[in-house]
Amino acid sequence: MNTHRLADNIKHLAGWLLVTFAAAALGTWASQDAPRFYAQLDKPDWAPPAGVFGPAWTVLYLLMAIAAFLVWRTRGFSTAPRTLGLYLVQLAANALWSWLFFGWHLGAAAFAEVLVLWALILATTVAFWKARRIAGILLLPYLAWVTYASALTFACWQRNPQLLG
Repeated sequence: MNTHRLADNIKHLAGWLLVTFAAAALGTWASQDAPRFYAQLDKPDWAPPAGVFGPAWTVLYLLMAIAAFLVWRTRGFSTAPRTLGLYLVQLAANALWSWLFFGWHLGAAAFAEVLVLWALILATTVAFWKARRIAGILLLPYLAWVTYASALTFACWQRNPQLLG
């Protein structure tokens, strides 16, 4: 690989990292009070401690950005606008969940939205898999985590109607 192409790939990977972590930052902005709020919730025994979420999401966002970069590198935005557009839509849905749950304490809306997010992630995973198999594989941990998060969202909403009403 020549130096120009390597520099171009690094620039584009940085762009996908920036876009992905910008969505993460929007969600984090809504979650500023999340540790205190999460501590107040009556959670199921299988709920993770609050300290697990930051590292888990950091790894997931990194995998997501790499997957998007690989699809972009294989197909480019002009030949995969729906695939990469779907990725951007699911990023927005991801950020919205944090606002619904942690920012606005809307349990029913957060649960409905996480189901939409799950479907968007599944569709993105399938589309990425078709574009470049490793990109789809990189999204599987994200799909698994949001499956778990969906169950946790439902459990917390049901156990905490006074806080997530």
